[in-house]
Amino acid sequence: MDESQEPKEEDHGPMGEWPTGRLLSTASRLVEHAWLEALDELGLSHAGLIALHLLGEEPTNQTDLAARARVENQTMSRTLDRLEREGYILRERDARDRRRHIITRTAAGAAAWQSARTLEADVFPEISDPHALRSALLELIHAGTARRWHP
Repeated sequence: MDESQEPKEEDHGPMGEWPTGRLLSTASRLVEHAWLEALDELGLSHAGLIALHLLGEEPTNQTDLAARARVENQTMSRTLDRLEREGYILRERDARDRRRHIITRTAAGAAAWQSARTLEADVFPEISDPHALRSALLELIHAGTARRWHP
C-alpha cells in the first residue's frame, strides 16, 4: 500500500479522534478476547500455553518449570492440574526424589502446542505494517517498564 492509499485517522470515523491510550486499550481488549476464545477452543489457558511451550520435548520438574515461567510453584501447580485434566501432560513421581514430580508433555499436549503456535496468525487481524506495530509496542513496554520499576 503506497502512502496515498494508507488510511488516515479521519477515515476511521469518531475513533480517529480518540486518544492513543484509548485506541491501544481497545485494540488490546479486542485481541485478548479473540486470543482467549481461540485458546479455550484448544482447552488451554494463557498460562497453560506458556507451560506447554516451556515444557517442550524434555521432561522437567514442576519447580524448574515454575522458575522458568517466573511464577510461584503453587501457581504452576494449578496450571499443571488443568493441563493434566485435559490430557496434555503427565505428572509422575521422580524415582530419585519421591517429593518431586516429573512433568512430560503428552502427544495431545504436543498437538495442542502445535495448533496454538499458529494462533497469532490465525486470530490477529491483518495489518499493513506488523513490524512497525511490534516495534512501537516494544518501545511502549520498555518505556513503561523503565518508568514503573526503575524510578
